[in-house]
Amino acid sequence: QVQLVESGGGLVQPGGSLTLSCAGPKFTLNYYVIGWFRQAPGKEREGVSCISNNDKSTSYADSVKGRFFISGDNAKNTVYLQMNSLKLEDTAVYYCATGCRVDDVLIWGQGTPVTVSS
Repeated sequence: QVQLVESGGGLVQPGGSLTLSCAGPKFTLNYYVIGWFRQAPGKEREGVSCISNNDKSTSYADSVKGRFFISGDNAKNTVYLQMNSLKLEDTAVYYCATGCRVDDVLIWGQGTPVTVSS
């Protein structure tokens, strides 16, 4: 079964940075658009950013534009989410998945928690 595995979550102070990684099979990362999603306690899962590893086109939610940056390393079969200037409201479990929209996702990772707290 195809798996996507996230890592890099943790506790960070407001204004700090974290980089999340999403590792998966080469075919999956090269064939599908890969997205990062998040789900805060009591809230619906939402899209954060996604990347096409074919043409490297990217998109971002308005709430993270200019602070988060998505990138892919085909040689390492990994997609990254660099998160800067983190805010309290960025606290959530972050998931990588195939797709840009929740309704389009075929494969989910298990999630990695990010807590922004002073």
